[in-house]
Amino acid sequence: MKLILLRHGQSLWNLENRFTGWRDVELSEAGMAEARMAAFQLKNIQVDLAFTSKLSRAQHTLQIIRETNGWVDLPILMDVALNERRYGELEGLNKADTALKYGEQQVQLWRRAFADAPPKGESLQDTYNRVIPYFKSFILPQLQKSMNVLVVAHGNSLRALIMYLENLTPDCIVKREIPTAVPSVYDFSYDQLRNFSGKD
Repeated sequence: MKLILLRHGQSLWNLENRFTGWRDVELSEAGMAEARMAAFQLKNIQVDLAFTSKLSRAQHTLQIIRETNGWVDLPILMDVALNERRYGELEGLNKADTALKYGEQQVQLWRRAFADAPPKGESLQDTYNRVIPYFKSFILPQLQKSMNVLVVAHGNSLRALIMYLENLTPDCIVKREIPTAVPSVYDFSYDQLRNFSGKD
């Protein structure tokens, strides 16, 4: 059983180096090209079901993959649980300008520390606490039915899921980079999937 994790293609605000969070920002031209390249990489994998967030950059990435590969009948489930982490008051701000205002060290903590949340936003820990219950309740059961599942989501929602799947520490996961539109494929045995059922 395969679980394929994919961050959306480059968004317009990725291009502009702005905090995006839950703001609904579309893909850039480069992001659309990245999505087509991801489709090419996934073309020879049978995908039975896809999950994505409620944000259009992830949905558009998945749409391009479906259209490019001819997966017109691929079932899709969408949920806010897979949304990017909320950046609160930082959303829309340029990252470099924000570092000048608050200090580079503080902004780095907001971006990468596990438990630190930006003003009125979420920490990676908060994101983990909504992503993992959703994975266990909705995605894991599909894998346990021998389905190959594609999840198209965001840097931090995927980082939270990878932390769980690979049993990583907070120090390890905050250093993990999630590139745009590069598939990560996990091939699980039945025993591994059973272990996830009882894992906190």
